[in-house]
Amino acid sequence: MSPRQKSAAQTRRKGPAPVVESIARYQRIALVLQGGGALGAYQCGVYESLHGAGIRPDWFAGTSIGAINAAIIAGNAETDRIGRLREFWNQITGHGASMAWPLDVLAAAAAWMPPSKALTSALSASSALGSLTIGQRGFFEPRPLPPTLFADGSPQATSLYDTSALKHTLERLVDFDRINHGDVRLSVGAANVTSGNVRYFDSARETLRAEHIMASAALPPAFPAIEIDGELWWDGGIVSNTPLNHVLSGKPRLDSLVLQVDLWSAHGERPKTLMDVFERQKDIQYSSRTRYGTDVVAREQKLRNALGMLIENLPGKKLPPALELDLEPWLCDRVFNIVHLIYQAKHHEQQYKDYSFGTTSMHEHWSGGLADMQRTLEKPEFFALPSRDIGVVTHDIHRVLKSGKA
Repeated sequence: MSPRQKSAAQTRRKGPAPVVESIARYQRIALVLQGGGALGAYQCGVYESLHGAGIRPDWFAGTSIGAINAAIIAGNAETDRIGRLREFWNQITGHGASMAWPLDVLAAAAAWMPPSKALTSALSASSALGSLTIGQRGFFEPRPLPPTLFADGSPQATSLYDTSALKHTLERLVDFDRINHGDVRLSVGAANVTSGNVRYFDSARETLRAEHIMASAALPPAFPAIEIDGELWWDGGIVSNTPLNHVLSGKPRLDSLVLQVDLWSAHGERPKTLMDVFERQKDIQYSSRTRYGTDVVAREQKLRNALGMLIENLPGKKLPPALELDLEPWLCDRVFNIVHLIYQAKHHEQQYKDYSFGTTSMHEHWSGGLADMQRTLEKPEFFALPSRDIGVVTHDIHRVLKSGKA
């Protein structure tokens, strides 16, 4: 039995029947994970829901924390994936120094108190402060000397934190042999420091190591650039935080279900305070205009499908030889269904929500992703294979939920 047939069989056994029947018609299932720091636990909840339904993506693409989550999933046996994700998040939500004990005591005491917006907001703020001043265990820690004391281009001169602990964490939790020689594909986005161009390191065409994942998550100036084959790389989110286009333009073109999980919403309320402005600026910057990108891809795919139908109506159903070579890259009758989930920030969260790595926030994000994906799986119409004359459809889950149609 092929990996795809095995995956479909697993889905038939576990998932909701109408959804299972729809998903079995796709040739590819891709999970696309955006960057967003501490918000990335939301993606883990989404994946746990998919996993519980027996839905097994065969292509994982991520940027920054999305790249880390994707690597952990792709780099482990199916039975170990959820456990490894929990191990990673339980580790990094602990602060990276013994002096963090007052924060740990505060969090432990809060667990016994009645939940409230004020308490949750205070815990989030203290976690963010601890992250800035102490770091996160197994992820990053402050450098002992300020970067301003150096001017030699070294990591200590160009970053605030040391991320060497992340390399050890990834090598412990991720089986890179499985990624490079297994049945699933992994792509992670990084930005070249000198050219400014984004590149997707892809297991389909090169051997991936821990450094490739670290490069995708090397957000400046907090984290140092990562050297790969003599070139320096930063977090891909500074160019494009969502690897959607890389998946949609992937070869070979196949009928694809793309599950896109974003951590930043381009839509938001008018800011009322300066802190609101900082939060709204982040949301807009890191949402990466994914809606615009999807619309462009949809128009291109409609053009491809229209060209195919045009050729079917030509005499002999063939292009003139002079046009055949030029138009060949545009000929494609594949279809794409993009199921788009966007994390919706809570009222108590503020502009530091992406570096508030506290246990309480992590569990809140994780459970939110789990619930959102479970509700999505109850809507089989979201997973139907699009017709060939449409080419691309997008289901914006939270817009649908907000409108009261789901």
